[in-house]
Amino acid sequence: MSPPCHRLYLFLDGELPPVDEENFRHHLARCGMCASGLHEAMQLELLGFQALHPEGLPLEEEVEEAPRFETSPAWPAPPWPKPAWHQRLRSVLPARRGPVGWWAAGAVALAAGLLVLVLAVPRARDTSPEVWVAHATQRALEARVSYSRADGYRPYVPMRAGPEAPVVTAPLPLRELAELEDRGDLHGIAAAYLVRRDVRQAADFLRRTPASLDRDSDLAVIALEQGRREDALEQLETVLRKSPDHPQALWNRALVLRELGLTLQAAEAFDAVVKLGEAGWSEEARVRSQALRSETLLRSRDFQDARAAAQNLTTMQGARLPLAEARRFPGVVRLSFYDALRTATTREAALRLLPLAEVLDEVQGGSTLRDTVQAVARADFQRRGPLARDYARLLRGEHPSPGAFLEMLRRSGEDDLYLGALVALDVVARHLDDFERIARAGGDPWLVLLAERELSVREEHAGEPWKAEQRLRAALSSCSGRGLAYRCAMLRRRLADLFVRLHRQADALEEARDGWRLTRELGEWNLEQQFLQEMAQIARLRHNAASARAFLRESLSRIPDDCEQRTYVHRNLAIVAWSDFRPDEAREELEQATRCGRPLGMSGAWVLSYLARHGAEVRDEDLLRRTLDELRRGSRTPGELALLTFLDGQFMLERERASGRELLHGAIDAAEALPRDVDARKARVFSYGVLVSDAARSGVQEQVLALMGQALRVPVPERCVLAVSVDHERTVTTVRDAAGALSGVYDDRRSSSLHGTADGLVPSRLVAALRGCEHVDVLALPPVHGLPGLLPADLAWSYRVGRPGPVPEARVQGGRHLVVTGVDAPPALGLEKLSPLEAPRVPDPLRVELRGAAATPSRVLREMAEAREIELHTHGLFSSELSDSSLLVLAPEEDGRYALAANQVREQPLAGAPLVLLAACGAARAAPFLHETVSLPVAFIEAGARTVLASTGDIPDTAGRFFESVRERIRAGAPASRALRDERLAWLAREPAATWPAQVLLFE
Repeated sequence: MSPPCHRLYLFLDGELPPVDEENFRHHLARCGMCASGLHEAMQLELLGFQALHPEGLPLEEEVEEAPRFETSPAWPAPPWPKPAWHQRLRSVLPARRGPVGWWAAGAVALAAGLLVLVLAVPRARDTSPEVWVAHATQRALEARVSYSRADGYRPYVPMRAGPEAPVVTAPLPLRELAELEDRGDLHGIAAAYLVRRDVRQAADFLRRTPASLDRDSDLAVIALEQGRREDALEQLETVLRKSPDHPQALWNRALVLRELGLTLQAAEAFDAVVKLGEAGWSEEARVRSQALRSETLLRSRDFQDARAAAQNLTTMQGARLPLAEARRFPGVVRLSFYDALRTATTREAALRLLPLAEVLDEVQGGSTLRDTVQAVARADFQRRGPLARDYARLLRGEHPSPGAFLEMLRRSGEDDLYLGALVALDVVARHLDDFERIARAGGDPWLVLLAERELSVREEHAGEPWKAEQRLRAALSSCSGRGLAYRCAMLRRRLADLFVRLHRQADALEEARDGWRLTRELGEWNLEQQFLQEMAQIARLRHNAASARAFLRESLSRIPDDCEQRTYVHRNLAIVAWSDFRPDEAREELEQATRCGRPLGMSGAWVLSYLARHGAEVRDEDLLRRTLDELRRGSRTPGELALLTFLDGQFMLERERASGRELLHGAIDAAEALPRDVDARKARVFSYGVLVSDAARSGVQEQVLALMGQALRVPVPERCVLAVSVDHERTVTTVRDAAGALSGVYDDRRSSSLHGTADGLVPSRLVAALRGCEHVDVLALPPVHGLPGLLPADLAWSYRVGRPGPVPEARVQGGRHLVVTGVDAPPALGLEKLSPLEAPRVPDPLRVELRGAAATPSRVLREMAEAREIELHTHGLFSSELSDSSLLVLAPEEDGRYALAANQVREQPLAGAPLVLLAACGAARAAPFLHETVSLPVAFIEAGARTVLASTGDIPDTAGRFFESVRERIRAGAPASRALRDERLAWLAREPAATWPAQVLLFE
């Protein structure tokens, strides 16, 4: 029997799992061998019953919508249990109406004959609507399916089962599914599975259907069901850009937005469905829209009322104490409590706040605020009273000389008033030592946490972001209690913001999601707004344009009349549009951002600088100059100043070439002195990218190569070199062939990102120019560096990787050959056990193996330090929520850590200058950064490795032999690139259909 056929008897006995049983039913309907086996099984079963019951076996077949066997009303029920195949057969016999009786032997022949007949002779008839559960009174899938026969309206009733479990509905009529497949209607089959929420089966069939907007909309439904909301939103926005009134995509987009927590955007999306006027769907959309909008606006109103009641304490004499609000919104009420106490001009006014202090203490635990009130009440109000009155004027913006008043408070001894004035005047950074002293002396954890936040800002501006991170993490670890949750959320946002600037998007996403969830639970509307904008920035940097737009527009929908918010949102929507290759949309968003007359910020300067490539308008230079001046007057780090110089230089390059080049080189010089500053590294690489494009546009290929070598910090070979740069819409490719002759191509018509591959990036004539080379050195700037497909499989080539510091010399002679294999990965990951490597054919006395539970990250790092050769045979994972690039799965430490990531490798010096083989899926996959390549191979090179082999895609378990063979060729004296090329070609000669060998890349 073929592999599926050997399951026939398990199927007849009911021993297959539900998913396998469903698949086998489909197989049975089309397999002649299984039909014959079923015939024989029926004969044996019925003949056995006949021997036990010679008086006969009266049966009847009565088949309604779903085929089934039952006893005839004309005969008594048989005294034997129904055979196991009885229920199995129900799903494959054809639908026939009316009772027919027969004796046992005749039953066998007739049933088998009918089965063979219906399997051999397909009937031309309409597919039953029940394939798509069309007659049901309710639907189990909340989303809409684009296949028209599956999209009839029925009310949605949520199921209690989890999203991964297929919903129990009418069984799938597999005979009809077979007919659909015969007709090539794979979308219909996918829809049948999808309405039953069997997303795995639906996805298999959908991916085999021709490309269409309907198919893409349904693929988005699968992404939504699997929890991949950002992917779903990207797919749906692509559909709606081409077909703005696509009803299913509109509906499904509303669901995705709701699941992301973007309730006002979801309500607007449902409003678009209402306008289509579809029976049933429009009415349900109207109900959903009203519910989302009213619930969101009610939360906003409750928060705004609580904040107003709390703020009244400082502006209205005799205002009521917001005790109920303090229990529900302790954070925003506590913010105003401090100022209310500071503005109390008498002992009685201070003691009046005691009940509010007690409620806030009750929420948090302890007596901090009650003690604070009593301490203030003991003050000398003849001296404090006038200061408190002036403090109230300061809060209202009415004090005539705030600077002099601040100095008076500093010398007054009324430390709480001085601390409040520092916050009110936004000058904490200038007097941080005073602020920290007062906060710690009072012992109020709310104020101590605020001091920790401000200290982290100072450390970041001093170029010590690692200290800022440590401080914030320590503060969060001590942060507990609902009364401090507001302040803790602010710390989490500060940490997320730090990670954004450090380009650690995975860490930023984790903190922002936690903060977003916490603030929604607290109902702190203003903090929700801040996290919405933080999530938008992270989505943009992760190249999720649809999510970035959605978060930004939600934040604007919540505060539509705030001019500051409108400016912020539209200038950031402009940069999202530019990144998405929509320059006209970017200019329109920037135009809307200028209507309030507010500063355009870094995002606005960025867009203005890049739009100059498409022709700058006269007003653009004035606007950019004003924006840059405003940015430089603020508190800027040296790296940010270098970045502003780059933006200025790029703009001027399109107006006055000499001036622009001078500014760009100035940005590079400033950045060189700041190797650990992320903004400086951006300024350096982006400036080189613009200069490379300018040289290529001018046709100066020699300058292109020189600039690329400087950018990568590598020497440029005299021959056999390829330089590649992609700077947004501009693509530069330059080659120097085996004879040293130069040629190149410049193109400024790119309209999309590279999408993880460099296929077709190098023109065929330049590939031909490299055919005479034994080896090609590739100089590539991000985001090209590390992509597969740059050159054909039959060329020997490698990516050149520079180091920020001097090249370390190998300090270990000989060195060990470290092999990590047979790793005991954490069971919770559900990864298949990889086969351990076989013992080497030739004895290797230097070989050291780490296997099983011993192969922990810390042990592997220690063993790598002195190794001359390193082989890591394990699973590779890529998760944007765990790391910004691929990571290797090792055995877990005692604390559960199992991942070996690029940042850990980079920090471990490799004294043996090793050859490194990363035999793991996707080990070469890089973070999608435009200013630097963050990947495991680059990390190994920066740590001291001389050569690294790794794959950008999935590799089979047998790939271990491939990597070992490459290593043996290198040991035999072959250059690494030729060893890889020759083994790749040898492997493809044996397995011509294999695609993974071409994804194994070399880094040197």
